Amino acid sequence: MALLEICCYGMTCAITAEQAGADRIELCSAPKEGGLTPSAGVLKGVRHNVTIPVHPIVRPRGGDFCYSQAELSTMLDDIAFIRDLGFPGLVTGILNEDGGVDRQKMQAVMRAAPGMAVTFHRAFDMCANPMIALEELTELGVARILTSGQQASAEQGISLITELKHRSRAPIIMAGAGVRLNNLETFIAAGVDELHSSAGRYTSSPMRYRHAGVSMSADASADEYARYEVDAESVAAMKAALTRPVS
Repeated sequence: MALLEICCYGMTCAITAEQAGADRIELCSAPKEGGLTPSAGVLKGVRHNVTIPVHPIVRPRGGDFCYSQAELSTMLDDIAFIRDLGFPGLVTGILNEDGGVDRQKMQAVMRAAPGMAVTFHRAFDMCANPMIALEELTELGVARILTSGQQASAEQGISLITELKHRSRAPIIMAGAGVRLNNLETFIAAGVDELHSSAGRYTSSPMRYRHAGVSMSADASADEYARYEVDAESVAAMKAALTRPVS
């Protein structure tokens, strides 16, 4: 049976995901950035209110995954805070200018997270050579690699995901990006061990007064009155499909 990880943006999402049957949570902020490090308040709240394993993302900004020394310093401070709160794992990824794993900076991450399960996230999908990256991450001791098979969605990248699974000597290969109930069978048939899904949707803000024409976002077309949440029914349906006996 494949493990189901749900990407959650905030404490309410995390609680919903746990209640709906998620096995593990990737905790983030900023869904429109693809996930950034959660705030201290969110981290503390989730640690106290969620009992399933939670792995916070450590990502200081959006954009590429090539970080400066100053950004690395911030990431290491965040890791120390997450570690001291007692989280069992974290999610991160650092690349160099040539699209390879930044071994030196990732070694610093691994030293800062003793005993924690480190997931190398979809920075892997931006690597120049996934097989070399797999070997380097194996040597670094990461617990798993989250990947879409270097395609826009994990369903499109299933061939590479399957090859990575067969080649991996240690890291778990977790499929993520566009994983939904309607394509779960693709991953089940391929024998993928772990699946990552946002299972999310945007809902309308409860605000009745809405000031049109003013945006707080750099994207002027962004809807200020739409809120991201985990869809409990989608999580429950995926979990049920994954636990259904094979006929």
